[in-house]
Amino acid sequence: MNSIPQQNHAAPNSHTESQQLQAVEREQEDESHRLLPTSASPSSDAVLIKTVERFEDDDQEAAYEAREKILIGDFELDSPNSSSVPPFSFKKLWLFTGPGFLMSIAFLDPGNLEGDLQAGAIAGYSLLWLLMWATAMGLLIQLLSARIGVATGRHLAELCREEYPYWAGIVLWFMAEVALIGADIQEVIGSAIAIQILSRGLLPLWVGVLITASDCFMFLLLENYGVRKLEAVFAVLISTMALSFAWMFADAKPSTKELLIGLLVPKLSSRTIRQAVGVVGCVIMPHNVFLHSALVQSRTIDPNKKGQVQEALNYYTIESSAALLVSFMINLFVTTVFAKGFYGSKQADSIGLVNAGQYLEEKYGGGFFPILYIWGIGLLAAGQSSTITGTYAGQFIMGGFLNLRLKKSVRALITRSCAIIPTIVVALVFNKSESSLDVLNEWLNVLQSIQIPFALIPLLTLVSKEQVMGVFKIGPTLERAAWTVAALVIVINGYLLLHFFLSEVNGLLFGFLVSAGTAAYVAFIVYLVSHSNSELSNWLSQFVPKSFSYSGN
Repeated sequence: MNSIPQQNHAAPNSHTESQQLQAVEREQEDESHRLLPTSASPSSDAVLIKTVERFEDDDQEAAYEAREKILIGDFELDSPNSSSVPPFSFKKLWLFTGPGFLMSIAFLDPGNLEGDLQAGAIAGYSLLWLLMWATAMGLLIQLLSARIGVATGRHLAELCREEYPYWAGIVLWFMAEVALIGADIQEVIGSAIAIQILSRGLLPLWVGVLITASDCFMFLLLENYGVRKLEAVFAVLISTMALSFAWMFADAKPSTKELLIGLLVPKLSSRTIRQAVGVVGCVIMPHNVFLHSALVQSRTIDPNKKGQVQEALNYYTIESSAALLVSFMINLFVTTVFAKGFYGSKQADSIGLVNAGQYLEEKYGGGFFPILYIWGIGLLAAGQSSTITGTYAGQFIMGGFLNLRLKKSVRALITRSCAIIPTIVVALVFNKSESSLDVLNEWLNVLQSIQIPFALIPLLTLVSKEQVMGVFKIGPTLERAAWTVAALVIVINGYLLLHFFLSEVNGLLFGFLVSAGTAAYVAFIVYLVSHSNSELSNWLSQFVPKSFSYSGN
């Protein structure tokens, strides 16, 4: 008797559950139809528009929005297994080509060209080996920057904001902005000097600065046409530099034997130590480390699929290596031209970016196409391209560290204004003599050298963390090599800073301020290293109080 009611009770429950399942399935099907544009009703169109707007708002601070990214064809077809890597393809290499060449512009900016010509004029061919190895060190750092961008889907400034406490993130952002403004002043002044050369002195320096400032609007216009168009413009500028300086190289006819000896036989003397420091110090630009980690995200890559990430890293390694080979050849051309023309001459110690064109004209004369104009064209291409990449880097640095809800165009204008206003002031104040601009350039080099640890240490900290990189964290051997390179660069720049301050710092008050600033500077570097969980940080932890170190958010 009791079993019958139980059966009757069970049947309605089963029927009710079946109805609920069907209702859920119908609801899911209706929801999927609402998301399909082809079958959307008027009301669902509004839902779709709101959904898209919400995702665009959420994606505002991404390095590139989904619609801006370049689609790598047959990613899924070539790699059905997300952990496998398909065979090499020249077509895909071409699609990945671009970010590395934009990154390589920092190795060719006017500040680097001035370091090249001074190294050639004062040290001759003897520092070519150092230029080659410094470029190789720069390649290692930039490959790590690309690695962190591809593997995480976020760029270095964003990751720093998440990794460090608020106060440390603000300090890092401030240092990155200062480095960027210092680099931009050099680049804009370099472009203005080139415009002055090409106009035969008709246009003063401050007019050249204003002309160069307008490249921001060209950049914004180009960006609207897509990443590929922007990369094509940079390819033209790099080709212009390569052709100009190769032409100068052919005109100068440097000694092939001395060139090869300079590349293969390391030489360093006390007389050329300052130029050697300058060669190494110019290779690693703080803003460029942040920039490359964002540029690689212009391609559609799913960080959750190991095969896609590894394939992208392989292609970016090839592309970045090729780009820095081109930049090395351009730097080589400039160094050897000035080594052939001015090494051992009375002008060697006084040559700089401002008077280099005049000295070239006096040395090599006119010819079919005067070398003065060739130098001016190459310098203009270097200055214009580096100022545009500076604007690009400024967007990512500001957006990543501060998480600002601003459009890219607004951030670009803010970044450009921060650099152009002090540059115009500099052009008006320091345009009195060539020597004053050379002094300014030395101070700007010091300013950028100070900032190098605040880009390198966070990069090496993050790229070594499994919580951040997953399986793509670098191994212990590569980690030691990277920290060795970073330590070498920091020590070399430390020597430059010490030498500069010993010669320039006068007066008790100024000396006290420099000493206090140096103490705070070293303390922050120690903090960053102790945060890194590297072998160096383990050694430092024996001397640093635990309350000073920070284990993460």
